[in-house]
Amino acid sequence: MAVLTSEAVVLRTWPVHESDLIVSFFTRDHGRLKGMAKAALKSRKRFGGALEPMTLARAWFAEKPRQELVRLDQLEIVRSPLSAPVDQARMAVLSFFAELLDEVLPERDPQDAVFRLLVSVLEQTQAAQPENGQPASAGADASSRGPWMALTYFSLWMTRLMGLLPDLGHCMTCGEALRAGEVYFQPFADGLVCGLHRGGNASVLSADSWQMAQRMLKLPVAAFAGEPWPRRRGSDLRRFTLQALERHLEKKLRTGEALARLGG
Repeated sequence: MAVLTSEAVVLRTWPVHESDLIVSFFTRDHGRLKGMAKAALKSRKRFGGALEPMTLARAWFAEKPRQELVRLDQLEIVRSPLSAPVDQARMAVLSFFAELLDEVLPERDPQDAVFRLLVSVLEQTQAAQPENGQPASAGADASSRGPWMALTYFSLWMTRLMGLLPDLGHCMTCGEALRAGEVYFQPFADGLVCGLHRGGNASVLSADSWQMAQRMLKLPVAAFAGEPWPRRRGSDLRRFTLQALERHLEKKLRTGEALARLGG
């Protein structure tokens, strides 16, 4: 039984027996896998602190014939979310990343674009701007920085990569070009609509969010790192993408509700 290795991000863990864990982890080369980590709670040498959700690690594992679980032998930390202070908002965002990926990714199906997206937003989540919009000084406390830009970028791109994001420049009903300030979305339908076809239960997508979404689909996440990003910026865009993701999943995401309580 050959031992495989790949970059991976830990999504979730479940305890079994006294010290074993079942680990859901997303690998660059083999997609999402579930593995049995024997004596994981006792072995600092093989796992250390690498079992925290959203830890980027090098994973060593072996596939067992006719078994759903792989044998997870070792995780070596590349980047840990605990390397910087983790406040309530950042923890909620990291938990959202983990829950969404664990729900939407098929097992054993490599998704390189999603993996690259995740790694890039994790980096920005740790190096986020302070919520007052002022650039963080080198010695600034990381707990004062908000993760909302990374969350917005991730949610928008996951919606697109899952095929749930129609053309944002035109009304889904009439096909006419949309105009800033007159863009709406509906809770039970994909895409955006103009004022004429918004219906009674539609929500407005602000001009800033609409224009920002179109920029985000063209630029890497790092391009937005220098912009002011208070908590409320892009909240309507995040609500639009969350509704699309939950319609596809046919369930509410627990972490989406937690983010809503935080005002994110």
